[in-house]
Amino acid sequence: MPCDAGTATSQGTGEGVLAGALPPGLRDELIAFRRDLHMHPELGNREFRTTAAVKARLQRAGLSPRTLSTGTGLFCDIGREPGVPARPMLAIRADLDALPIPDTKTVPYRSTVPRMAHACGHDVHTTAALGAGLVLADLAEQGRLPNPVRLIFQPAEEVLPGGALDAIECGALEGVGKIIAVHCDPKVEVGRIGLRVGPITSACDRLEVTLAGPGGHTARPHFTTDLVTAAARIAIDVPAVLARRVDARSGLSLTWGRMETGHAPNVIPQHAELSGTVRCLDLHAWRDAPDLVHAAIDEVAALHRAKSEINYVRGVPPVVNDADIADLLRRAMTSRRGPDSVEDTEQSLGGEDFSWYLERVPGAMARLGVRPVGDTTRRDLHCGDFDVDEGSITAGVELFTAAALLDGHRVQL
Repeated sequence: MPCDAGTATSQGTGEGVLAGALPPGLRDELIAFRRDLHMHPELGNREFRTTAAVKARLQRAGLSPRTLSTGTGLFCDIGREPGVPARPMLAIRADLDALPIPDTKTVPYRSTVPRMAHACGHDVHTTAALGAGLVLADLAEQGRLPNPVRLIFQPAEEVLPGGALDAIECGALEGVGKIIAVHCDPKVEVGRIGLRVGPITSACDRLEVTLAGPGGHTARPHFTTDLVTAAARIAIDVPAVLARRVDARSGLSLTWGRMETGHAPNVIPQHAELSGTVRCLDLHAWRDAPDLVHAAIDEVAALHRAKSEINYVRGVPPVVNDADIADLLRRAMTSRRGPDSVEDTEQSLGGEDFSWYLERVPGAMARLGVRPVGDTTRRDLHCGDFDVDEGSITAGVELFTAAALLDGHRVQL
């Protein structure tokens, strides 16, 4: 192992020492690894190169990663001896896939794949989990890892309903008692994390609506179904109807991303399409959302004599952070970077398939700061110019390793 997982003082706390320092050589290697992933993004369920790269590095460390039966994604146990009873493991989860958007940055590690980019930071998540695995594997070799840990590198987080379900189906949670993860946040400064107890993301579903009518001449709209007007009214009125049929505190939101109809200015079309997302802050309201959305669309379409066909694609429930495990992440980051390294964060309307793991075991997700210190440039996820301060990789490794050590020792800081 090239990694010397030595002893690191708990910064800013003055309370003891915590093993698992990230040596400079490994830090440089991880930055290079992340840049390689960034240059070679792969979409969900096609992450063959990425899976192979992670697997090869874990094998070089003497570990035995297992590729998911779906062909991409893998999981790997550290410090687990066959036949030796152990309490349920802590799992560290990362996601592998990129997005189908162009990389617009001018950097040496810009994406080499047209119209694909790691614009959500999954390359950072993967690299931080890999780095933590290498450090923890070295500690395990020294007999200093208090309890086995599982790394989960899942495919297709960006593909509803999410590759987490495939990972679970392939046994990624067998023997796991709790799970942690991070998600890059360009609003949080590098070296810090954002945390909250309870919901930290929202439910997210996909909605596709097809409208049909006889079509006709724009000179005689009274003889036909005006699908352009019908589509426009659905786009405007359905969100308004929903706002009066659910508790406003549930945060149910329908936002359209695409509307397409017609080809000529004097022809009323026979076909129209709308698509968008339904997001919801509240788990109970999310469960009722499909019926509510169907009813609202049908009612508005009927007013305009349009036939509607609805494809409601169930996505993901909210990520709901367990209080004890959120506290573990808080203590872990504090042990490495001091109390000022943790800040409160709000619930996002973004969706995350990490929530599927939390339907089965308790866990928590932290927002990993990636904004350079002093940088006031506004950047957001899912944009072609998204980038990170690569110091966030070190911070992620420190968070994961400290969480594993504190959880194993039941240390109270």
